[in-house]
Amino acid sequence: MSKGRLEAFSDGVIAIIITIMVLDLHAPHDVSLAGIRPLIPTFLSYVLSFVFVGIYWNNHHHLLHAVQKINGRTLWANLHLLFWMSLIPFATGWMGENHFAPITVAAYGVVLLMAGVAFTILSWGLIKYHGRDSPLGVAIGTDHKGKLSLASYAVAIPLAFVNPRVSLAIYVFVAAMWLLPDPRIERVIAE
Repeated sequence: MSKGRLEAFSDGVIAIIITIMVLDLHAPHDVSLAGIRPLIPTFLSYVLSFVFVGIYWNNHHHLLHAVQKINGRTLWANLHLLFWMSLIPFATGWMGENHFAPITVAAYGVVLLMAGVAFTILSWGLIKYHGRDSPLGVAIGTDHKGKLSLASYAVAIPLAFVNPRVSLAIYVFVAAMWLLPDPRIERVIAE
C-alpha cells in the first residue's frame, strides 16, 4: 500500500504536538525581566522537547523516504510511535511547571524511551517488510546510535531520582546525537 496517507497523517499529528507544546507557554503578567525568570524552566523544557519532536519528524521523513511501500504492521507501528510522541507535551509541561523535579524528569525520560522504542519497532518492521538487503536495511545496519539512545534513556530515568540535572544532560546528549538527520539513510537515498 502507498505511504502517502501515513506520511500526511504523521505530519499532521506532529504539527499538533508542537502546537500543544507552544500553547502551554504562557506570557507573564509582569512586564519586567524578573517576571520571565519563573518561566525559564518551562521554556527550557519546551526547547528540548521541540528539538526532540523535530528530530523525530526529520528521521521519520527520512525513514519513509527510504522505503517504497508500507503494510498494516507499519500503520500500527507508526500509531505506536505517534502515541508516545503525543505524550511529550504533557511530560514537557509537567517537568517545566515543577522546575525539573525528579519524578517529572524521570517521567519525561520514560516518554522519550518509549518513543525511541516505538521508532525502533517501526524501523525494524520496515526493514523486515523490505528485507535486510533493502536500502533501509543497509542504511540502518546494526543501529548503534539507536541502541545507545535507548540505553542512555534507560540510565537517565532512575538517575533522575539521584540527580535530575545529570538526567537532563543525558537527554541533551541524545538530542545532540540526532540533531542532523541520519546520514546513513541520506547516503542511501542519494545513491
